[in-house]
Amino acid sequence: MPLLTTREEEKNIRRVFIASVFLKAVDAALEIVIGTLLLFTGEVVSVIEYLVRGELIEDPHDFLASAVQQYVPYLSEHSQLFAATYLLSHGIIKIFLAVGLLRNKLWAYPSAIVVFVLFIIYQLYRYAYTHSNFLMLLTVFDVIVIWLTWHEYTILKRRAERRDEPRPEEV
Repeated sequence: MPLLTTREEEKNIRRVFIASVFLKAVDAALEIVIGTLLLFTGEVVSVIEYLVRGELIEDPHDFLASAVQQYVPYLSEHSQLFAATYLLSHGIIKIFLAVGLLRNKLWAYPSAIVVFVLFIIYQLYRYAYTHSNFLMLLTVFDVIVIWLTWHEYTILKRRAERRDEPRPEEV
């Protein structure tokens, strides 16, 4: 298989960047939906318990249902409000940044990097208490997104600087 040229590599990196930002946007939309449900629905815990119970009756070894069932007792009214606030704010911020990144807005790149680093710090803090493999996977994904964002930002800045340079015939 022939080696990729720099231009081909950049195109592939750009595709991965777009896909990762799109995944962030989809995740943000889910967070907003779930946060809204938690905020406006007092029966969320009952619905979750019902769905998990049915899934565990069908398959007692269902990984996702077992994991959810483990956390259902912690979903008190206070924790529902915290989770709703967290998910809504997290989702809204990520949607805002994803739109900026997908529109190639220069301000969005450093902003996204800072916000994603803050998310990683919080995820690592939570990992210290939960030892959740999901949090680790999310953190690794965020590190990759940060690298891709930095990479794209440097390319866009170079292009912007080249446009600002005077052309030889203009000097």
